[in-house]
Amino acid sequence: MSVIVKGLTKHFSPGAAPAIADVSFEAPSGGITALLGPSGAGKSTVLRAIAGLETVDSGSVAIEGRDCSRVRVQDRNVGFVFQNYALFEHMTIAENIGFGLRIRRRSRREIAERVAELLNLIQLSDLGRRYPSELSGGQRQRVAFARALAVEPRVLLLDEPFGALDVKVRVELREWLHRLHEEIKITTLLVTHDQTDAFEVAEHVVVLFDGKVAQAGAPHDIYDQPSTARLAQFIGGANMLKSDAHADQAQMTSLGVAMPAGHVSGQRVHVLVRPHDLRLTRSTQEAPDLNLGEILHLRRVGGYVKATVRLSNGDHVAVECPKSEIDDLGIVQGDSVLVDVRAAKVFIEDYSI
Repeated sequence: MSVIVKGLTKHFSPGAAPAIADVSFEAPSGGITALLGPSGAGKSTVLRAIAGLETVDSGSVAIEGRDCSRVRVQDRNVGFVFQNYALFEHMTIAENIGFGLRIRRRSRREIAERVAELLNLIQLSDLGRRYPSELSGGQRQRVAFARALAVEPRVLLLDEPFGALDVKVRVELREWLHRLHEEIKITTLLVTHDQTDAFEVAEHVVVLFDGKVAQAGAPHDIYDQPSTARLAQFIGGANMLKSDAHADQAQMTSLGVAMPAGHVSGQRVHVLVRPHDLRLTRSTQEAPDLNLGEILHLRRVGGYVKATVRLSNGDHVAVECPKSEIDDLGIVQGDSVLVDVRAAKVFIEDYSI
């Protein structure tokens, strides 16, 4: 039951820039697709257009091979989960879950059986008689999932479902959603601005910037092979250093990085290195200045250490490494170090972040 989006364009006011412009992608059948991007990128507009809650100026949405562009919301058979749960406070948890079934005039027995099944699925079997105000945020969000699943939708749409939760509950709910999806295998689209949410839950990621698709693919492909410098810096964070390309390398401030084929000597380039792709070693008197730097700051975060290093030309880079490496080196703030590059991405483009 794939979802195919073609050329979706939407203006909210005449003459203004489009909220989304020519958005096209395919959400694989039975998988989780994340719509990822910063605030204002158009993610929720795309999701609402798929649900039929938003009319578009042009483009189409096909669900299971059926063009739903002009199909009413109630006839698209999609489930929608909102960030703020949108539960009925005057109804019990069981009544909330069975609401959609009652609207569809299902029998009491059928509703009771389906509600019991879903309460068990969301691991809240003993809480059906409670009210939303008596549950935690994570529990309420699971009830919202169950209510959306009660009518057996073809597609599940999730609009920032983790956004209102604290970090610990977000982690737990991501793990729960992954396990849930392993059981039900429903085609799911998840809107999020958090790359951790997207990469831990989804098999397919569509990144949007300024209402347009920047890149779509498997999470590891987007992380390892970002299409632009802007995307590389957004996904996972990165050190971005500008330089001129030379015959065989880009002088990344004080660090040397091999150039890809096809570059032109003297061409302006952007070299991006993720903090965990830099390695620190102690400097020696015999060491060259090429990779020399000074530790400005060290911050321990759990089992990792985040360091800020000032390179010999004055540029700063962020380095992240296991705490054990820093302990073995015995380095502290103010020490001189060598910075080795394990991996880097070079962009030959006229782009400014």
